[in-house]
Amino acid sequence: MSFFNLEKTSSASKARAGTLHTAHATIQTPVFMPVGTAGAVKAVSPRDVADTGARLILGNTYHLYLRPGCDLVAQAGGLHRFASWPHAMLTDSGGFQVWSLETLRKLTEKGVEFRSHLDGSKHMFTPESVMEAQRKLGADIFMAFDECTPYPATKDVAVKSLELTQRWHERAVTWLKDHPEMHGYPQYFFGIAQGGMHEELRAKAIEHLIKLDLPGYALGGLSVGEPAEEMYSVADFSTNLMPTNKPRYVMGVGTPANLLELISRGIDMFDCVLPTRAARHGTVFTWNGPFHYKAARHAKELDMPVDPDCSCYCCRNFSRAYLRHIFVSGEILALELATLHSLHFYQDLMRVARQQILDGTFEVWKDQLLRSWMKVEE
Repeated sequence: MSFFNLEKTSSASKARAGTLHTAHATIQTPVFMPVGTAGAVKAVSPRDVADTGARLILGNTYHLYLRPGCDLVAQAGGLHRFASWPHAMLTDSGGFQVWSLETLRKLTEKGVEFRSHLDGSKHMFTPESVMEAQRKLGADIFMAFDECTPYPATKDVAVKSLELTQRWHERAVTWLKDHPEMHGYPQYFFGIAQGGMHEELRAKAIEHLIKLDLPGYALGGLSVGEPAEEMYSVADFSTNLMPTNKPRYVMGVGTPANLLELISRGIDMFDCVLPTRAARHGTVFTWNGPFHYKAARHAKELDMPVDPDCSCYCCRNFSRAYLRHIFVSGEILALELATLHSLHFYQDLMRVARQQILDGTFEVWKDQLLRSWMKVEE
């Protein structure tokens, strides 16, 4: 059985429905990955994450490398056992996190020397060491170590960044050929196409990745400050060049509207901290748009759930008034319930989007939903 099977592409757009096959789960696409940066999705248990329908979550190599250490995770049998997550897992290489440490890092051809944000200790990430770290973590899918091109970036800056990323990809592939799986199951390596907002460079990046014949392709350097329309344009251009039989992943995105727009442009996979982070600060996402549950106007809504169209544990059992009450009272349960709801909504959104693609109605459904959300925002 192949790693990825494409089942249907929309006739009205590039929206795709497919399936990823890993040792720990079969994942239907489009898919949204909840983010468990340090091996845990904030505020909720692995059991509850699975109950939302999620079968693929994300961990971060940078954070796990610093604490508790990849060797310790390997001794535990890999991140699946250490975190008690029986389903599939993807690990980000940490390239974005190291890139964000602008005042604490030094970039060289060899890799990136950086100081830990935890204690200031000095470390070095190379394409090879990051591959080794992810082997030890044992994720089903793991990512290339790249340099994230900033926004805005001149073409000269983007060229240098892309060329370095390409050389690092080649070194990573060489290392992987000499170092088979550690945990007895396949680990699939995804390359990352950089190039900033320059179509010519994105084309070169994708051409290079295709030559490497990797199991999947990601678009990096998006959602880094550029306008949404520019992000959509880069994704639309890039997917025209990508193989149809490989999964496509936009990293670090985004809002429900972002996801739907990118699905229509041929993207299969997403991750973002937004649903969990916003939930912990008083905002959740619903079929009627963003909902600010901490607002005083909800204090007496005793008979109304957060989202009448949602079947999550929060919406089945608690009112808006109760959720707001425990939030303003500082109860941890508020963060758990809100997080559960938003994760459930994101999984439902992907499930319904997939069914709409299979039914041939995705574009009509998407446009109607986006229009309804715009009216709420107005």
